[in-house]
Amino acid sequence: MLHLRVICPAERSSAVLDLLNDAAGVTNVVVLPGAGHRPKGDVVLFDVAREAASELLGHLKELGMADDGSIAVERVDFSLSRVAEEAEAEAPGAPEDAVVWEELSRQVSSDSRITWAYLAFLAIATQIAAIGVLLPSIILIVGAMVLGPEFGAVAAICFGILRGHPRLVTSALRTLAVGFTVAIAVTCACALVSRGLGWIGPGSLAGHEEVDFIVKPDKWSFIVALLAGAAGVLSVTAGKSSALVGVFISVTTVPAAGYAAVAVALGRWGDVAGSVAQLAVNITGMVIAGTATLLVQRFFWSRYGLRITPPTARMRRSSSL
Repeated sequence: MLHLRVICPAERSSAVLDLLNDAAGVTNVVVLPGAGHRPKGDVVLFDVAREAASELLGHLKELGMADDGSIAVERVDFSLSRVAEEAEAEAPGAPEDAVVWEELSRQVSSDSRITWAYLAFLAIATQIAAIGVLLPSIILIVGAMVLGPEFGAVAAICFGILRGHPRLVTSALRTLAVGFTVAIAVTCACALVSRGLGWIGPGSLAGHEEVDFIVKPDKWSFIVALLAGAAGVLSVTAGKSSALVGVFISVTTVPAAGYAAVAVALGRWGDVAGSVAQLAVNITGMVIAGTATLLVQRFFWSRYGLRITPPTARMRRSSSL
């Protein structure tokens, strides 16, 4: 279940309540007349099944609640309520299969921005991956995969392509490009310092067959990227963060960046080309599969999901009576 708090102008409270009364999957409705002060209006609190949330939010926006009032959404982690169980049973499908498109839109928009935290996490993850390549240590490489934050920008690209938002796609691509450029530059600088101190040399990457997969992309790399992209989008839309960790471990984006940085510092240009190719293969595969997964979800949910009578149609019907 999701918990919503709506502040609406007093003259539109009846329309909001009519919408909630007619909608399946809604329960625990509470109205506090005049409780809203900033913005002014009535406060309406209610719970809604996740399967019904996306269309209901759309109709609330049609009523102007996002422009003239306020809509806040929270997850209900635990609820003991028979009426809540009945409301969830009224909505078709399973909560894990439902996509709350407004929630996804806000999330990917946030993930498509370049922030200091994003750059710091990606740079640290790339440096850990570089150390894992040099040792070599699969444990460090896996840890770097988990730490990398790049999938959020990949999901933003998928969502932007699906919804036809070129600005979102451009912003997410820029975030990926700037992020990996900064991460590789910082890691390369650290590798050059290590080389100057005599800690590493041109032969430091030789004989490390266990990490050769990072610089040798093949058909399996692309297949894994496709699977990881589909799983990643499913984990984001279903709110399954534990599954997203598995996606991070599956693809070699951050390890490829770390390998490329070390290879540049050591002058191994053939390995640089292989690492960059691996990075491109993984990102391309994830974008293709992620976009296709969102497309399938939108198709099936629009075809078999819940239908709520739009507020405009309800108003026309009541006026005709």
